[in-house]
Amino acid sequence: MMAGVVADADVVAALKWRYACKQFDATKKIPAETWAALEASLVLTPSSFGLQPWKFFVVETPALREQLVPHAWGQRQVADASHLVVMAIKSPMTEADIDHYLDHMATVRATPVAAFAGLRKMIVGFKNNPGFSSDDWAAKQVYIALGQFMGLAALLGVDTCPMEGFVPPKFDEVLGLPALGYKSCVLVAAGYRSVEDKYAAQPKVRFPASEVVGHL
Repeated sequence: MMAGVVADADVVAALKWRYACKQFDATKKIPAETWAALEASLVLTPSSFGLQPWKFFVVETPALREQLVPHAWGQRQVADASHLVVMAIKSPMTEADIDHYLDHMATVRATPVAAFAGLRKMIVGFKNNPGFSSDDWAAKQVYIALGQFMGLAALLGVDTCPMEGFVPPKFDEVLGLPALGYKSCVLVAAGYRSVEDKYAAQPKVRFPASEVVGHL
């Protein structure tokens, strides 16, 4: 286990520095090596059962991003940030998706897939529960990825803006996601804040720890 990679005080300072960037500097781009680390944070995100019911679409084409702006309530972060990630869920999740994951696990761990029969039975039983919604469940998993991405970005000095203010069906249509078996869930724009973003200097409004953290 790695210990002491980042100083405790540096972590807190990065989280205090972070805010939901409202105005990005469109001339500044995230270096390739920094972006590679951010993409790795998405790949390495934990999920329930390890199923990873998602795909993260990095929209790189400028014209395509401009096309998405009207479907994001006109928010320029979609086009002006260095990178835009559309975090999408697998919809619906099927038993074939479960088997795909278990087949991959068998390969990675050099273990016969039959060894995971008990795990498969448990996951399928969970999925087939009458109260289960694969879309709702998958969306919860995607938000884990969003939080991990934003935390690492802050440590790397990269600004982010999580965005629910968009029209998912329109994004899906423009990006062709239904044909791929996915639905957009949440967006995150990443890049570097503009010096003109007045929100960057505003005090962070958080309740004190005594109100939000309990020790039992």
